[in-house]
Amino acid sequence: MKEFLDIYYTEEKHPMQMLNIYLPECESFPVFIYFHGGGLENGNREAKAYATGLTDRGIALVSVEYRMYPDAKYPDYIEDCAAAVAWTFKNIDRYGKPLGIYAGGSSAGGYLLMMLCFDKKYLTAEGIDPLQIKGWFHDAGQPTAHFNALKYSGRDERRVIVDESAPLYHIGTQEKHSPMRFIISDNDMENRYEQTMLVLSTMKHFGYKDYDYRLMHGTHCHYTQIRDGKDAGLSAMIAEFIQEIQSR
Repeated sequence: MKEFLDIYYTEEKHPMQMLNIYLPECESFPVFIYFHGGGLENGNREAKAYATGLTDRGIALVSVEYRMYPDAKYPDYIEDCAAAVAWTFKNIDRYGKPLGIYAGGSSAGGYLLMMLCFDKKYLTAEGIDPLQIKGWFHDAGQPTAHFNALKYSGRDERRVIVDESAPLYHIGTQEKHSPMRFIISDNDMENRYEQTMLVLSTMKHFGYKDYDYRLMHGTHCHYTQIRDGKDAGLSAMIAEFIQEIQSR
């Protein structure tokens, strides 16, 4: 595995607006952009375990860090992720031949991913059509207004609010989407399973067909398996998703 670390993806060069690139030992590869979890308060771009799990399967990983609370505010973190996607499209061919660009995120990263997917204004502001993403891998993200966005704006973080900051609000505003896979646990965070089911029902309501979901057994994002220092759970599911799309 080849590593290119601590790369700025904006001109501002904020210490949190950085990404890491992990490449397989081959010249051409699918590229998976990943947004970490942590409640929009914690987490970073270090993704060595996921990286080895993906690069061993011939997939490049671009792991993105973004500004978070309390230093950031809505929608800074969404705009950061859109900028990182745009940087990847413009620059990844410096590192090899990309065989399609995919995107995914877990927990808070899953929320950010859904915002980019369903509210196209963030990517279009960066010159990217969401359909340029070949597949979206949504892992346990919150589809309503994020609980920490509510907390930091002085509202009760337990509330279920569907406003412009909620991915659910934007489902149905685009005619077409690239393929999607949703991952959720049967013992996830309180109300997360039910909200994800509402996303799936809303997708069906608007006539979208190219999506599915996997129900995992476990707690929130804890179905990952680490073996010999590499992820053997989530990365395997990501690779399966990418391979299915590539085989079409």
